[in-house]
Amino acid sequence: MNEFEWRRQLRDLHAPVAPRRDLWPQIEAALDAEPAPAAAPIARRPASNRSPWLLAAGFAGLTLLALGLSLQQTRHAPSAPVANTAPAGVPPWKPEDPRLAGAAIELDAARMELQQALQQAPHSGALQRLLNRNEQQQSYLRRLDQAG
Repeated sequence: MNEFEWRRQLRDLHAPVAPRRDLWPQIEAALDAEPAPAAAPIARRPASNRSPWLLAAGFAGLTLLALGLSLQQTRHAPSAPVANTAPAGVPPWKPEDPRLAGAAIELDAARMELQQALQQAPHSGALQRLLNRNEQQQSYLRRLDQAG
C-alpha cells in the first residue's frame, strides 16, 4: 500500500455514512418507557483519606521554606545597625501641618529602609530608583509646606 492509497482511504473516511437501520424509533421507545427521574440529590464525593496528609505535607513544606528564607536573611544581615542616615548637618524635617507631618514621617522611614536595603545590595538599580523617587517626594512635601 502506498501513500496515494492511504490518502484515498482517508478521503473515503470523511464521506458521510448512513446507518444500516433507522435508530430513532428505538430511541423514542426507550424515552417513553422510562419515567422522568425525580430531582435526585447531588451525590457528594466521599472525602479522601489523603487530604489531611496532603494538608500536613503542605504545611511542613511551607514551614521549611520559611525557615530556609529566614536563615538566608540572617546570614546576609548587616553587621552594624544603621542609624538615621540623613545628610550631615540637616535636621529631620518636621512640618507644622499634621497631614504633611504624617507623610514626612512615612517618607523618612521609607528612606531609612531603602538605605538599609542598599547596604545589603549596593548595586541594585531598582533600589536606587526607589530612593531617588523617595527624595523627590520629600522635596515636593517641603515645597507644599513652604507654599502653605
